[in-house]
Amino acid sequence: MAFTVSSTSFPNGGDIPKKFTCDDADVSPELTWKGAPSGTQAFALIADDPDAPAGTWTHWVLFNIPASTTAASARDATIFGRSGTTAPVRRRESHIAISSNFTL
Repeated sequence: MAFTVSSTSFPNGGDIPKKFTCDDADVSPELTWKGAPSGTQAFALIADDPDAPAGTWTHWVLFNIPASTTAASARDATIFGRSGTTAPVRRRESHIAISSNFTL
């Protein structure tokens, strides 16, 4: 089984609903994953926007997630050594949001 991350908050490849952006409630989407490789000790998840107007922007980083965990939200994120998140900004044009997922 391949390692996969998904969200019930929005479809893969679809638009991020307004409530998950800084233009609205700034609610953190729920993320779930399955199929971690054998021997996984922990997870790290990173949400980047590589085509942000000022260059790649990291919205949030989650790390040291225990291997027994199968769900999280950005509410648990640490950015640049401090707690919190930065929600994406809704722009008129479509753009890419990347969630990098690491098994450690």
